[in-house]
Parts: sequence; structure tokens; C-alpha cells
Amino acid sequence: MARRPTPPGTPEQTGLGHVADLVRSAIPPLHPAGLPFVAAPLAVAVLGFRRKWVRRTGLAAAAACATFFRHPHRVPPNRPGVVVAPADGEVALVDTAVPPAELGLGDAPLPRVSIFLSVLDVHVQRVPVSGLVEQIAYQKGQFLSADLPEASDRNERNSMVIETASGQRVVVVQIAGLLARRIVCEAKAGDKLSIGDTYGLIRFGSRVDTYFPAGTRLLVVPGQRTIGAETVLAELDS
Repeated sequence: MARRPTPPGTPEQTGLGHVADLVRSAIPPLHPAGLPFVAAPLAVAVLGFRRKWVRRTGLAAAAACATFFRHPHRVPPNRPGVVVAPADGEVALVDTAVPPAELGLGDAPLPRVSIFLSVLDVHVQRVPVSGLVEQIAYQKGQFLSADLPEASDRNERNSMVIETASGQRVVVVQIAGLLARRIVCEAKAGDKLSIGDTYGLIRFGSRVDTYFPAGTRLLVVPGQRTIGAETVLAELDS
């Protein structure tokens, strides 16, 4: 199942509990998928504590992995009909394209927004719109640089079709990149998802494409930075 962001602490807390909430709000929690990547270099640092360079290397690697797998709290907009960014990153493409063939959605081009994630961006993926997961399809492929236009068709990917309460389909596609060799999708067909939920993760460096129904008004431009679950990509045609 997709997971909801951890809510911030309540303002009524005082003392140590309040301080702990302030720390948690300043330091994003770790996505569970990152635990092994943080634990391994920490173990190296502990076992090699007598050697300064081993200890420092292990701690630095653990800190880098914790940063990569950070899972910050996000607050999606509450106005109806909007589609939010499924990921943090930079808008690489705003165009029309045929959705992945394995979904069987036809060959008519649909509005599309592609977001490129560098290794410095948050790499969890968020649900762009509330609805029912109609299908999920995984497709093997290459590992071209995710910022190339042809990466959408040729790279390894995982596609999810979400049907909104009004019957509109939004497709979100996780695409592996040059360094990304693992796509995680926690959602499954039949799940009811809420906008802003965390549903997946790609490591390390990747791209996420969102396809919209015909007639959707896109609200972003290439080069714009997005914040997953918060930046509005488009408004669906009512």
C-alpha cells in the first residue's frame, strides 16, 4: 500500500516532546527502503572506529544515503481538480506523447509533463491525484540518462493508471536512469490512493512522467522546479 506522510507534531506539546517535534520537522525522516543503505556504512564506521579514515568514510557514506532517502512531510493543495507533481525535480518536458504501449490506452498523444530527478533531489514518488489504481505495468528496458527525451520509451519503467472519482485517467510513470537500477512501487491494482501519498521510490537519479486526459490545462513550463505533492502541474477539465 502507498504510505501517507508522517504528520508533524501537535502544537500543544511542550518540553522535551516539543523539542523533539522541532527536530523532526527540521530533519526529514528516512524512507524504510533506505535503512540498509544507511545501516551498512554505519556498521563499517563502528567496526573500524580505531582507524580515523574508515570511521569518517563510513559516517560520510551513511549521511549521504540518509540524505538521498529522506522522506519529508508534504501538504498537498485541497482544491478539486488539480494534479500535483509526483516528484521533486526539474520539469524537463511539457508536451504531448503516446502513453506507454503496455497500458493499452491507445495511440493518441496525451498531454505530458516529465520531471527529471538528480541525485540531490528527494527520490520518493507521490500520488498526483486521488483515485483508484486501475492497473500497474512494469516494462524492462535500457538505462539511458533520464534527462534524454527517448528515455520515456526505451528505459526500464513502471507505469500506474489512476482513475479519479469523475472517471478521468491520470498515468504516472517511474523511469529508471543512468544510475537508477531499482524501481520500487508500493501501490497495487485496486488500491484507493489519496493525493500526496507516497507510493514509490527510484534510486539513484531518475525521471517521472505524468500523462493527463485530453483537454487538461497544464500549468508548468520546462526548467521549473517542482516539489512533490505540492506543486500543481495541471487542472483537469471539469
